[in-house]
Amino acid sequence: MAAFLQTNIRLNSIKIVPGRYSSPTDHQFRAPYRIRCAAASPGKKRYNIALLPGDGIGPEVISVAKNVLQKAGSLEGLEFDFQEMPVGGAALDLVGVPMPEETFTAAKQSDAILLGAIGGYKWDKNEKHLRPEMALFYLRRDLKVFANLRPATVLPQLVDASTLKKEVAEGVDMMIVRELTGGIYFGEPRGIKINENGEEVGISTEIYAAHEIDRIARVAFETARKRRGKLCSVDKANVLDASILWRKRVTALASEYPDVELSHMYVDNAAMQLIRDPKQFDTIVTNNIFGDILSDEASMITGSIGMLPSASLGESGPGLFEPIHGSAPDIAGQDKANPLATILSAAMLLKYGLGEEKAAKRIEDAVVDALNKGFRTGDIYSPGNKLVGCKEMGEEVLKSVESKVPATV
Repeated sequence: MAAFLQTNIRLNSIKIVPGRYSSPTDHQFRAPYRIRCAAASPGKKRYNIALLPGDGIGPEVISVAKNVLQKAGSLEGLEFDFQEMPVGGAALDLVGVPMPEETFTAAKQSDAILLGAIGGYKWDKNEKHLRPEMALFYLRRDLKVFANLRPATVLPQLVDASTLKKEVAEGVDMMIVRELTGGIYFGEPRGIKINENGEEVGISTEIYAAHEIDRIARVAFETARKRRGKLCSVDKANVLDASILWRKRVTALASEYPDVELSHMYVDNAAMQLIRDPKQFDTIVTNNIFGDILSDEASMITGSIGMLPSASLGESGPGLFEPIHGSAPDIAGQDKANPLATILSAAMLLKYGLGEEKAAKRIEDAVVDALNKGFRTGDIYSPGNKLVGCKEMGEEVLKSVESKVPATV
């Protein structure tokens, strides 16, 4: 597959511009959160993992996922050095910026990054550059993780939790490949300006260069090749010039992948088709904003946004792995969060970030086993199952990890 999916991740150095993420008072974050493990045991592989719990339910789900990651790794001869660092609103409260330099440096120097969630009502009125969510933009941009992989699978155990009829949702298994570092979220010019009439005007620019389209398209073609061989490229080529170029470039690359069936769909139709007949999709590739929206829509087909992991990968350096749910401040600290999306993000970290597929399979199997035993958090609960909290769900997955025989790939 493409270089960014190779087992051996290459680490490149990056120059941090002095003061770039500094607060107005240049108060820098010191590192009381760092967790250091002992030296690796003989014959075991060791990895450095940056943990970014963030805000809301982030710390709860990261705590659970860390334990599962550690246990699955130990059973497969892996050891981890964890560095836990503040990000988002937690970092704002601590040092006045959403992305302290030390947090970014720890993330960049790690082998992989596991993030919880960012944001909350508390910081909604902050100026844009001081909003927690900016930390995520900084991470994606500066780590150059341009490819966002978002699987959406309806597990048989949860088909009744889907918002769609059983016959529509049953068997859905798709991968959304979202371009992550370009498009309208990063395009220039941008901002709020005053026009010639003295009126405020908001400007956001949808812009893509050919190389940005080509590299995400290649990721999507390679992904489809390893799945069921069908790729649907979603754009708005009947209206947007950036989408006209998008369709042109994706179509041109199709000749390099004769084993992949390529189709095109306008984004409004794709949104409708995801609800009407989601099983028609195997792999979807699309731009930043369309991927953001469609992947959240797809999450509800699976029963809960609390079930879906994601991987953000680049050509080199560490990948960023996170659940696609938000910080859910309304249930934070109440032991109600569903940790399974974060646990499955840890599995993606092992598989795509470190190339440790056996350990990843242990986690995936353990999640299915816990669901088979009837354990459910509130967001996926249905009568006849056992309602559990975040911690207990994590404990049940841990038990399943330990009880399983060594996984095979």
